[in-house]
Amino acid sequence: MARFSRKGVTKILFAETIAATTYIPTRVEITGATKLTKAIAAVDGFSLENQEIETPDMESTFDSKIPGSDQAADSSLTFYEDDTDDDLEQSLAKGTTGFIIILRKGDVPASNSMDVYPVRVASRSSEITADNEAAKWMAKFSITDTPVQGAAVPAAT
Repeated sequence: MARFSRKGVTKILFAETIAATTYIPTRVEITGATKLTKAIAAVDGFSLENQEIETPDMESTFDSKIPGSDQAADSSLTFYEDDTDDDLEQSLAKGTTGFIIILRKGDVPASNSMDVYPVRVASRSSEITADNEAAKWMAKFSITDTPVQGAAVPAAT
């Protein structure tokens, strides 16, 4: 098993639209998406969590569980703030809808490592600190529908 670090490999993009109802973008949609990776300081969430249902019974002292409904984890991206350009902040304004595309193993055509999250920007705020660190801002996302996980990355044109 070849191990790798996500830093320098994983790509994260924002697409305003994806035409397919399956939420799987075309190569043209990936190419036209806003590249977020270089500006990202931290990623949180962007995963599914199952809300298990407890099913205890009188015959046992063990409380069993069954799978319940799925929901997306609270998700956010923290970005380095640019002191001359606010294009990214404008692209991810509160209320903006679109798709976060995560190419987990990089932009490798046919690799089943693409996740697509339909999102709405729930909030956007600056992180103010007196610490000795780069200025940052955070966008929190509501996942609005079932994400696609493990889709094949489209072939390069």
